Amino acid sequence: MRWTRLLPILLSAAALLMGQGAAAQSTSSQVTALVVPFAPGGGHDSTARILAPRLAERLGHSVIVENRPGANGMVGADYVARAKPDGRTILLASPAEIVIAPSVYKKMNYDPMKDLAPVTLAATTPVVIVANPSLGVRTLADVIALAKRKPEGLAYGTPGEGSSQHLAGAWLAHLAGIKLLHVPYKGAGPATNDVVAGHIPLAIVGMAPVLPFIRDGKLVAIAVTSPERVSWAKEVPAVAESPGMKDFAASHWMGIMVPGRTPADIVQRLQADFAAVLKLPDVRDRLAALGVDPVGDSTAAFRDYLAAERSLFAQMYKFSGLTPE
Repeated sequence: MRWTRLLPILLSAAALLMGQGAAAQSTSSQVTALVVPFAPGGGHDSTARILAPRLAERLGHSVIVENRPGANGMVGADYVARAKPDGRTILLASPAEIVIAPSVYKKMNYDPMKDLAPVTLAATTPVVIVANPSLGVRTLADVIALAKRKPEGLAYGTPGEGSSQHLAGAWLAHLAGIKLLHVPYKGAGPATNDVVAGHIPLAIVGMAPVLPFIRDGKLVAIAVTSPERVSWAKEVPAVAESPGMKDFAASHWMGIMVPGRTPADIVQRLQADFAAVLKLPDVRDRLAALGVDPVGDSTAAFRDYLAAERSLFAQMYKFSGLTPE
């Protein structure tokens, strides 16, 4: 009898606990994926891992960094383009898969202008030419002179075929009248590791993955590809300072993009969230230590920026002498 009387109470308590458990599970299952279209260890990956926990605080649920490297960023971009447009799958985009790929590839699985929607320009970072110390070069003039003594060409690594770094190298070779052999990797991290190990003599990558090696003397910073020297590395000259290179400039950036069908209100909310995170002092300090300059502009400003970048890289692609695949 006692158990019979207690049974309704026990069942009610069990139902309450199950309901609370289900609610907790529902809350914990809310996850946003910040997709990095390159391998771990590069500037995009490092930046994403700085942004993710602070973004999670604003969203009220977990934000995971998901690396989906391949095809010079296009694997990750295609994944996001096909994702549910609910703001839970976000691309930390680069020039490669957004503004360069349409010039490099005749056919793509996604249209960067239609299948992906801009949210905000997250950050910019200078591209730097680095060398293994054993190569014995210290300046761009040294590199050009060495390349001219090597008719077979001088190898350089980049984060991938058709990347902004690849086009920068091709344009540099064209202007300098030298032969550079492009060695594509699945991200800046692997390319950096190989030049540090001496497997390749040069790399052209974003500043973030190579900065610690430059400071430790394991890599030599030859030049930055930005129009001018960067304020926190004044000792590193710009490529444009060298004879015949005054018009040379190539930038690298990281942008926040979502599936193209994402509702405007979700895009606006994400823009506000990322802009707020990018203003946090600790985030700015950590990004600066990587050589990354945070931005966090409006969606309209980022859309205009992308249009200008498409024009610039289309012109650079023509200079490179490459043929669309």
